[in-house]
Amino acid sequence: MPLQRRVPKSGFKNINHKEYHAVNLSTLQKLAEQKNLTKIGIAELREARLTTGRELVKILGKGELTVKLDVEAHAFSKTAEEAIKAVGGNAIII
Repeated sequence: MPLQRRVPKSGFKNINHKEYHAVNLSTLQKLAEQKNLTKIGIAELREARLTTGRELVKILGKGELTVKLDVEAHAFSKTAEEAIKAVGGNAIII
């Protein structure tokens, strides 16, 4: 049996891959309404138990945002950033 058939296949693992924890705009809206927040950062998301530990956070554009918010996160989708700026808020990348 040839060597390439005897040895199992193995894949490629990118060492520069970043994995983000996703948080939607609808979740931010609920959090802002419950706690009367105008600024949401990583600390507020951890207090609400939406993230844990050292996870990188990415804000996604699912849902509506009606409250003016200053949001701090590691990454934003284009639709989320546009929706935050449309209501007068700021999307700040950490």
